Amino acid sequence: MRVVSLVPSLTEAVAATVPELLVGATDWCVHPAGLDVARVGGSKYPDLDRVRALRPDLVLLNVEENRRVDADALTAAGVPVLVTYPRTVPQALDELAGVLAALGVTGEPGWLTDARRAWAAPVAEAGTRRAVVPVWRRPWVVLGGDTFAGDVLRRLGVVNLYDDDPERYPRPDLDALRARRPDLVVLPDEPYAFTATDGPDAFPGVDCALVSGRHLTWYGPSLAEAPALLTAQLSTLV
Repeated sequence: MRVVSLVPSLTEAVAATVPELLVGATDWCVHPAGLDVARVGGSKYPDLDRVRALRPDLVLLNVEENRRVDADALTAAGVPVLVTYPRTVPQALDELAGVLAALGVTGEPGWLTDARRAWAAPVAEAGTRRAVVPVWRRPWVVLGGDTFAGDVLRRLGVVNLYDDDPERYPRPDLDALRARRPDLVVLPDEPYAFTATDGPDAFPGVDCALVSGRHLTWYGPSLAEAPALLTAQLSTLV
């Protein structure tokens, strides 16, 4: 089987399990380090001619990472696709198992077993940390409800002040964000590369924590270390 992945976290999962199947990935697929496969452009705007030229038996996509128009174009060209869309940690673990099964993997790889174990603890009770979670600025975009990253934070005891918003990624202005009166601002280092000064500058007097975007939003081998790493980062303020 020949596999092209247009999802960085799934690229890492395949490379960690059946690297011999992976023939193509996006320019943003930088894990594992030194990955040596054909590159097919970005997740949002892949070069579909390059994808087709690799003669894949399966292309891996995600509802949030990739565009419907590209999935439809690949399907119309006769290229099989598998589309993922986890909104909770349990869904992510199950979808990862499903992806590997579709690739012919029998048995569960150690990293997935470790990830299940890492997230097996009961969901933490809602904590006292009331947070906003920007994922972009200029304009400001924050984490809303029904998102995988939101579930990750919820399981770590963080209350997302936009969890009940009808939009999954609301775009409030800075005044509206401040009006929510958060006592914590969670700043992932991707997709927008927030720095140690961004939070204090925009939210003076509010605790700010820089966290790994990969561990907050990726579903793959990084899930195994995400709870411990994110917990430590959330308690280290900038």
